[in-house]
Amino acid sequence: MKKAIIIDDEPLARSIIAEYLQTHTDIELVTECNDGFEGIKSITQHQPDLIFLDIQMPKINGFEMLELLTTTPSVIFTTAFDEYAIKAFETNAIDYLLKPFNKDRFDAALEKWRSKAGASADTTASHFQHFMQHTEKQPEERNRIVVKNGAEIRIVPAEDICYIEAYDDYVKIFTKDSYYLKKKTMNYYEQVLDPAIFFRTHRSFIINIHQLTKIESLEKNSYIAILKNDKRIPISRTSYSKLKETLGL
Repeated sequence: MKKAIIIDDEPLARSIIAEYLQTHTDIELVTECNDGFEGIKSITQHQPDLIFLDIQMPKINGFEMLELLTTTPSVIFTTAFDEYAIKAFETNAIDYLLKPFNKDRFDAALEKWRSKAGASADTTASHFQHFMQHTEKQPEERNRIVVKNGAEIRIVPAEDICYIEAYDDYVKIFTKDSYYLKKKTMNYYEQVLDPAIFFRTHRSFIINIHQLTKIESLEKNSYIAILKNDKRIPISRTSYSKLKETLGL
């Protein structure tokens, strides 16, 4: 029997999904969660095959929760997103239930999930990563980064980030007192974070402009950004002129 978890902050939405699931005797509903924090704990504990996930939730949204998972189960989103965002779901072969949804639409989503149940783990992970990179982001994701440090989940405000550095398949997010690893790309954060605050000086570095104290010239057409914490960040030739424009120089 397959295991499922519902993660939604709306009690009515959870009860509707639980009711609709009763006719699917091959699926066991193991638990229901009010938010993303509960969702992460329950997924780690129960290792479900399928989750029904709301996107707009308090504390952390559905996308942020998924980013913190070590392994990702199959996901059927339950969302009030508009048609523009829904097209992103369809393009990336991840199903959704647009609230309010009826039993027929619910059953169709489950049939779609069952038809993909034989896909390899690598294929599923590839589709998921592509989806996460190209889906419209929630407004709060421009102003914060949610990170996992051991068993602890932290919400790091954007203003606390000094700089971001590429690190193999990860990035290191540096704050004044520490740093955190995220399995993301530099391109991802260049697109998501507020461009008025965060600037990519080099293929391996993004800086918080508010942390910049001065720019030093090393040699002809070679420059270094000096941050408040004395970190020296390289500036590529192509980025230097753009940085001057951004700073109004």
